[in-house]
Amino acid sequence: MMNSPLSIFILQLVVIIVASRVFAAVFKKIGQPAVMGEIIAGIALGPSLMGGLFPSFSEFLFPATSFGNLQMLSQVGLILFMFVIGMELDLNLIKQKAKAALFISYASIIIPFALGVGLAYFLHQRFAPANIPFYAFALFMGIAMSITAFPVLARIIRERQIGQTRLGVISMASAAIDDVTGWCVLALVIGVVNAKGAEFALITLGEAIAYICLMLLVVRALLKRLSKRTNDIKLVNQSTVAIIFLVLLLSAYCCEMIGIHALFGAFMAGVVMPAEWNFRNLIISKIEDVSMILFLPIFFVLTGLRTQIGLLNDPSLWLICLLIIALAVLGKFGGSALAAKLSGESTYESLSIGALMNTRGLMELIVLNIGYDLGILTPQIFTMMVIMALVTTMMTNPALNILNRLYKQQ
Repeated sequence: MMNSPLSIFILQLVVIIVASRVFAAVFKKIGQPAVMGEIIAGIALGPSLMGGLFPSFSEFLFPATSFGNLQMLSQVGLILFMFVIGMELDLNLIKQKAKAALFISYASIIIPFALGVGLAYFLHQRFAPANIPFYAFALFMGIAMSITAFPVLARIIRERQIGQTRLGVISMASAAIDDVTGWCVLALVIGVVNAKGAEFALITLGEAIAYICLMLLVVRALLKRLSKRTNDIKLVNQSTVAIIFLVLLLSAYCCEMIGIHALFGAFMAGVVMPAEWNFRNLIISKIEDVSMILFLPIFFVLTGLRTQIGLLNDPSLWLICLLIIALAVLGKFGGSALAAKLSGESTYESLSIGALMNTRGLMELIVLNIGYDLGILTPQIFTMMVIMALVTTMMTNPALNILNRLYKQQ
């Protein structure tokens, strides 16, 4: 049958993969991270571009009935991606620069979080859904303003070959702490929002703490024992791989049941994987390829289908969007740079750290989609926040280039 659900689904995957690869190549050519091209490809396939120019084809390619399948696949991709992010987290790096990185990271979370909560006070009545209380909207706006895209930042540092410099090490350590703290706070916020009253919120918090202790103290120890037995790649078999995926899936399941989102469980499953396990690097490379090429572009398209730039049809809405961007940059860039300067870094390094920590990218989109799915963010505010994520991420490389020219440092 010509228009069977399977044929439409296969065509969707073909279009999504081709578009994401083409846009990624173009964006790399103009000095932007490839992931930015993939995000823009998703938006281009949504109502903001293709839906406006070719509405009939857009409706044929992405019928409303297909959203469920795409949503489920994108969630599987995000679970795999967050698992990789957890495994790539270098705890030794954090320990090396703990003092400076902690100060910079917490400043880069607290300042934009406070600005986001303050902004929510003025936006809640106009933009929050009628059934969403102020505290839920404010908490989500705060966390959305304070996220740093650790994977995008890591790739920028790698591409610029500054990973071994003081700037690169401190930025990576700060972003790693930001990542861990941000996801813990997000999990707490989701738990509070999902809970029906203070009593249930406390129960959720208690269950979350018990889960984290179980992962760090019990599961981590068991995985270390397994890693010692199978550190030689030749000793790894399908049963070992099955155990790894069972840990991932059960961790994600527990977090979803607790009410703090499966993605936090996937992240924690990655964190507890032993760093000295040679098999871990093989798992990272295999999963990363599949998630980045197949699954994540689906997530970007779903984000694009939700991003309706046409909803910003009034000059006042664009002014609010600009205000959100300005406060996001002030909080993240300004907060990180100020904290770095107070920690004794040079002006150049402080401003560069601010530029890197201002990168939001993919992680921001994950947070925004969670807010959208929970019914906290309306399509209008969701679109504004997506634009903020794109602008702040695209600022990073140009800002670093300008700083290099001004201070004549490479």
